Amino acid sequence: MKILVANLGSTSFKYRLFKFGAGEETLLAKGGYERVEDHGAVIEDCLKVLQEQGHLDSVEDLDAVGFKTVLGKNLSGCVEADDKVLEALAGFEAIAPAHNPAYANGIRQFARVMPGVTRVALFETAFYQWMSEAACRYAVPESWYELGVRRYGFHGASHKFVAERSAQLLGRDDVAEKVQRLYQKGDTAVERPLRIISCHLGGSSSITGICNGVAIGSSMGFSPQGGLPQNNRVGDLDSMAVPYMAKVGGLSIDEIERQMTKEGGLLGLSGVSNDLRDLIEAADDGNQRARLAIDVLIHSIRQWAGGFFWQMGGIDAIAFTGGIGENNAALRAAVCAGLEPFGLKIDPAANDSLKGEGNISVPGSSIPALVIPANEELVVAREVHRFMEARLTPAS
Repeated sequence: MKILVANLGSTSFKYRLFKFGAGEETLLAKGGYERVEDHGAVIEDCLKVLQEQGHLDSVEDLDAVGFKTVLGKNLSGCVEADDKVLEALAGFEAIAPAHNPAYANGIRQFARVMPGVTRVALFETAFYQWMSEAACRYAVPESWYELGVRRYGFHGASHKFVAERSAQLLGRDDVAEKVQRLYQKGDTAVERPLRIISCHLGGSSSITGICNGVAIGSSMGFSPQGGLPQNNRVGDLDSMAVPYMAKVGGLSIDEIERQMTKEGGLLGLSGVSNDLRDLIEAADDGNQRARLAIDVLIHSIRQWAGGFFWQMGGIDAIAFTGGIGENNAALRAAVCAGLEPFGLKIDPAANDSLKGEGNISVPGSSIPALVIPANEELVVAREVHRFMEARLTPAS
């Protein structure tokens, strides 16, 4: 079975082609396009390239196309990307304006270019579908909740990969096996609990508490705006700041939204850049606002991680993923600083020298610190494969 995973942005298109068979999964090809003006044209070119490279005999050689959709109104899970998915994406377009229109357009373009190939959407929110009601609800009027205002959680594919891979690295195949079929069956009861704090840190960041492979909560909430300070986005903010800036600052709601999503986060704090690498360089040169932006990010990570530590009654590991989590040793060390009495002690040499996956804690630490490179596309491909297998298996 050959599955193409499409990662769509408003002006970008990235893809990975996987092959599943005989119990094996193989990455056949990957590529991408930037500054895209016509997604239909680049999709057609992508398919042409894959045929020229010998990975596909024709378009019909594809069994499915998978999409890492973000947020749908009244819809989640791993589902066929049909009109219901398009309606769900449109329903929350205002909440995820950078993501939903791009995926809706991509789904339509694939339907036009290859109408006979099954399209499957794996929503980022799917990983959080078993959170308790208390973890999902805001203290808002019931009418708000009925319109969809609740905590959803995002980066689900990344955190699910961390849940499965961390279990494998810790020798807990019982948990890893249950995570693999999590979307098909929510029962993840195991003899011994496995509690992980997963830190997806990048241009967009979130912290998730994971118990026995299931998310118990997320730092992100109703939209990708919530939680940690993002590259341009504010993150958590007291709701009264919005009417205050409208009345006292004289800003319209549209301008407040623009500033919170385009001029906030690390960029707003530092006034320098939304890229942590630039902030570190500026901070090293004595820029105090850049240093403040870094410190606020670290403070927020520790605050959310500490909350999940308390909720789960301790942890068995902390994992770092995402562009920052995988590549910034200094930030990892700062997040874990002072936790030696709890059994989490970073090995400075291992932390500084690590490239790729590994354990950066001192040998024998009761709480390992893991670095796990994200592989969201593989998660999407696996779930699409399971979806297709279930569809092809006759009901008993």
